[in-house]
Amino acid sequence: MTKSPRLTLIAGPTASGKSRLALEMAEKTGAIIINADSQQLYADLRVLSARPSIEDEARAEHRLYGVADAAESWSVGRWTRAIMPLLEELTAQDRPALLVGGTGLYFNALTRGLADIPAVADAVRDAVQASYDLEGETAFRRRLAGVDPAAAAAITPGDRQRLIRALAVAQATGRSLSAWKADTRPLLAAGSYNALVVEPPRDRLYANCDVRVSLMIDNGAVDEVRTLLTRNLDPVLPAMKAVGVPELAAHLLGLTSLDQAIAAIRLSTRHYAKRQLTWFRNQTRDWPRHPGFA
Repeated sequence: MTKSPRLTLIAGPTASGKSRLALEMAEKTGAIIINADSQQLYADLRVLSARPSIEDEARAEHRLYGVADAAESWSVGRWTRAIMPLLEELTAQDRPALLVGGTGLYFNALTRGLADIPAVADAVRDAVQASYDLEGETAFRRRLAGVDPAAAAAITPGDRQRLIRALAVAQATGRSLSAWKADTRPLLAAGSYNALVVEPPRDRLYANCDVRVSLMIDNGAVDEVRTLLTRNLDPVLPAMKAVGVPELAAHLLGLTSLDQAIAAIRLSTRHYAKRQLTWFRNQTRDWPRHPGFA
């Protein structure tokens, strides 16, 4: 008799109910909950990243939540280097685990592989970016198609960052981004995990986003950002770009009212959730769906 996988991947957009589902499953099975969300890595963002509460963490064991400082910049590669030894340890102990989050690239690294692409020099990237701005997307995409037709066909309209990245990699390495990605191997063996996406109806998801923003404000999000600002951190750090941080920073600097900041966070949160929905629909089409909670 084939043994069921002890690892379950639970993906989905923000405010979809992933954490609630994982907690319910963990309490029934004794599974450990492991973070797969890039914002919930940061200790400084407990409120704004909607990390599991202290009470929820007491109900089931949680790993890789709040393990990074806001001054750090965790890449997908760094996360995989943290997650793989942990998964191997739990497998050796025959302990069930639930990997939960909304960062699609983390799940891709596990199930499809992480391309070991050489770094692109700033001068090359800046030159490619300047050419994009000069030529416009249509002409730039045609030029990309000449060196990486697969990328040119796959990258969605308006995705300036990915178009620039694809051509910059081709110019810097002499090899297309698609070729680099084709060489990747998944970190998780086929059949070693179950997977699902929590995907509520869009109107309910957006309503959940609005409620979550209100709860964040009530639970101390303004003070959380005020503390971050006292550290004078580089604004390009991931923690400083997390949804809610720039908006509340603008308010604390006297540039907007609190009501304006809250409205901006609600809009940013909805846009973020929409991007995540689109990503998971495109990248995890064969994963079962869970409707979330009414």
